[in-house]
Amino acid sequence: MSDAGRDAASVAGAPAARDDCGPQGCAIEWLVSERIEVDDDPVAFQRLATDAGWGDGLPLIPPTEARVREWVAASGRHPDEVVGTIPPRNGRATVEKIAVNAVMAGAPPEAMPLLVAAVDAMCDPEHNLFALNTTTCSVVPGLFVNGPARHDLSIPMGPGCFGGEAGPGASIGRATRLVMRNVGGQRVGLNSKSVFGQPARVVGICVAEWEERSPWEPLARRRGVPPGASAVTVHGCTGTIDVADIVADDADDLLEIIGKSLAFPGTNAFIGAHHGAEIVVAVAPPWAELIARRYPAIEDVQERLYEHAKLPLSWWPAPHREKAERDGRVDARGDVHLVESPEHLLVVVNGGLGGLHALALHSFGPSRAVTRAF
Repeated sequence: MSDAGRDAASVAGAPAARDDCGPQGCAIEWLVSERIEVDDDPVAFQRLATDAGWGDGLPLIPPTEARVREWVAASGRHPDEVVGTIPPRNGRATVEKIAVNAVMAGAPPEAMPLLVAAVDAMCDPEHNLFALNTTTCSVVPGLFVNGPARHDLSIPMGPGCFGGEAGPGASIGRATRLVMRNVGGQRVGLNSKSVFGQPARVVGICVAEWEERSPWEPLARRRGVPPGASAVTVHGCTGTIDVADIVADDADDLLEIIGKSLAFPGTNAFIGAHHGAEIVVAVAPPWAELIARRYPAIEDVQERLYEHAKLPLSWWPAPHREKAERDGRVDARGDVHLVESPEHLLVVVNGGLGGLHALALHSFGPSRAVTRAF
């Protein structure tokens, strides 16, 4: 089975089974993706997939029928269930199509519930996936995982969690990118107009929050997910920005440095009239513990970051100042805030114990983070 994501309505095959799903998954009589006979050999399949445009340049695992059945069964859903439509082609992301791409990416079958939830979140209108997939920006939907699935799937949350730790995080992120390519039809230079792109447009972003080292409630809990449930929050990430400091030794000074570092003139959060961008701020455990001694409530942390994440209007050239004023972005003190409110700063705790660093993940702008339990 090597149809990596053609729309389910346009492929050959009998209808998918409608057997009930139980604790052991779904009994699958039929899969609908087109079968293509090819040696179950990585080199042969890589050549086929590259020629067909299914691949991303990295090695792919052949999605044999047996493998796809296993991955679908692990989802606990019917193979023909449509999770969402993926722009710009508006391809139907069925469970089967997600499984095919997950196999190729090397994601484990146990990751299927997470991947289904992530695709569902991406397709929420609030996330604005069409804009993310076609914009000139470098934005990519990133996955931020909470709950027991962090450990069950070994999602990285400690040192090197955003890149460098071996494990399934990268393959899970990559599976979402193959879904965008093969189900959504995203193609660089054709309908994806990203000027530069970024590495995560190949391998994606999939990290967990280190809840055990966080002094605050986990992100998913703050967004309405009940205790004990696993959840994924999908946030449009234009990249990662390191914030380093070796001087600050109290919470207020540290939050001032982090907040001011978030606000730079060329970020997407400043260029539009929408004034509604969200920023994920990842704080390493040592800094989180230092900050929490002064601010045990996360709302106070967000408020302090918000107060510092701004620039005086005088920082911009005259045409930019005029636009900011027309857009109503200038406050009574002559400052332009990065985001509309403190709630638009989404704080998570992860990373290594060496301290000295936070990480900022700015969004595309007209996009919202969406959380789904699974």
